[in-house]
Amino acid sequence: MSAPARARFAMAALAMAAVVLASNILVQFAINDWLTWGALTYPAAFLVSELVNRAHGPGQARRVAAVGFAVAVAVSLALAPLRIALASGAAFLLSQWLDIGVFDRLRHGRWWRAPLVATVLAALLDTAVFWSIAFAGADAPWVTWAIGDLGIKLAVGALLLLPFRLMMGRALAAATV
Repeated sequence: MSAPARARFAMAALAMAAVVLASNILVQFAINDWLTWGALTYPAAFLVSELVNRAHGPGQARRVAAVGFAVAVAVSLALAPLRIALASGAAFLLSQWLDIGVFDRLRHGRWWRAPLVATVLAALLDTAVFWSIAFAGADAPWVTWAIGDLGIKLAVGALLLLPFRLMMGRALAAATV
């Protein structure tokens, strides 16, 4: 791997780790009975993997997700409760694998179809896995948080289509350097 390719990989992995770490911390703070702050940051993880997938393919996207996951979970174990760190790890890996696979299958269609469909399916899986592991049985309105979380993930995912489109050209240009 060339030095520029290593630098792009490191930046993508760092971005992924930062998103997951921030989300693991912010999910502990409720905005109201329907929403936590983590819902606002987490959809950016799908944006990172989809840009890498578009520019470098699913193999590189999986590597970025794996490195981002390892760094984020290691730090999350120190900063977040164990149950949240484990729930986040399981939900992250499953939803990223789904996102990367669906995106790769749809990548040759219209520019918006792959990121939209992949993000929607991955957000559904991520929400179901995370909330059922992290908060099931807890004395908190976790079902309504999960519903609010999903709604925000879907809305933010749709809003991230514009930055995806704008950054897609840069990601593809960087891939050819």
